[in-house]
Formats: sequence, structure tokens, C-alpha cells
Amino acid sequence: MMGPEYEFKKIYDEYYSRILQYLTRIVGPNDAEDMAQDVFDKINNGLGGFQGKSKLSTWIFRIATNTAIDRSRSAAFKQKKEHIAIEDGDEHQAVCTSASNKSPVTDQLVIRKEMSDCVNEFIDNLPPDYKTVIVLSELEGLANKEIAEILGISLDNVKIRLHRARAKLKAALKEGCDFYYNDQNTLACDRKQVQILPKTPN
Repeated sequence: MMGPEYEFKKIYDEYYSRILQYLTRIVGPNDAEDMAQDVFDKINNGLGGFQGKSKLSTWIFRIATNTAIDRSRSAAFKQKKEHIAIEDGDEHQAVCTSASNKSPVTDQLVIRKEMSDCVNEFIDNLPPDYKTVIVLSELEGLANKEIAEILGISLDNVKIRLHRARAKLKAALKEGCDFYYNDQNTLACDRKQVQILPKTPN
């Protein structure tokens, strides 16, 4: 009994933070912690049946991904996400702001943070399949072959999905942000102002 417990503890210590971060990117911070606990319960229960046919990290990410997909497809989760989006609407409108009025000392650091927040927001708005493959590839840095094993699709399908996801993300960023180089030659972005037309009387 001590062997499996020790192995699980090692896995938990090594992977918990990474999986929590991954789930935060996929489902958001409000659900990530509970979902991470669910993932590691599944890992603990399934560890005895793990035969090493794939890398341990691949197996763990597969469990995390399937758990996130199952939860995100539930009606309760969708309703909760819509409610959170409405509450946070004003905050999200200001994620990408002009860098021109920031002090030169903190300019680059603040811009990078804003760029990261801005891109992450647009990634979050991608369809689930595109969002997952972008996060696994661009943010987790996994190879296409490992992504194929995690998602249970062919390598060619991973390449196609990644190509389409990147194209969709690029189009969304182009539509939603103006990118430019500031005086410090650092890439910055301004959120484009969305014109709200007045309601016409019925």
C-alpha cells in the first residue's frame, strides 16, 4: 500500500501546480481548483491501471482535458460562465489599454502583462476545441504528437486544428486590438473601441 501512495504523492507534488494552471486557462479560475481536485482523484484511482503505454504527463493531461471538456459541456457550467461573463463585462473591456500614458520605468512590464491578458482573453473566447489545442501547444509547450495522444485524434488533425485555431485567434486579435510599437520599440496594443449604436424606438 505504501508504494502506490508514495507514487501518487510524487505525482501530486510534481504536477498539481501545472495542472491547476492548465485548467485555469481552460475553464477559468473560479472552477479550476475544484476541477483539479477531481482530476487528481481520478489519477489516484486510475494509477494502478496505468501501464506506461504513453508518457505519464500525457496520461495526466488527458485526464485533465477530458474532465474539463465533460464539465464545460454541462448546462450548469455554461450557465455559470454566462453569469460570470456578464458580471465581469466592464472589467474585460479595459484589459488592453493604451501604453502611451504609462511611466517609462514600468512601461515594458505593464505592456507585456496587458498583452498577455489581452491574448488570453481572446484565447478564452475561442471555441472549446480550438482553445484546448492552442493552450496545449502555445501555452503548455507540448509537441503535436503528445497533443494528439491527449486529445485522442490523429497527428494530421492536430496540425489542421492548430492551423485553424491560430487563424481564428489572429483574426480575432486583428479585429479587437490595434498593435503597434511604442517609443521604447516594445510591442503594445490598444483595445479598439466598439461603437454602441443607440436603440431605435419600436
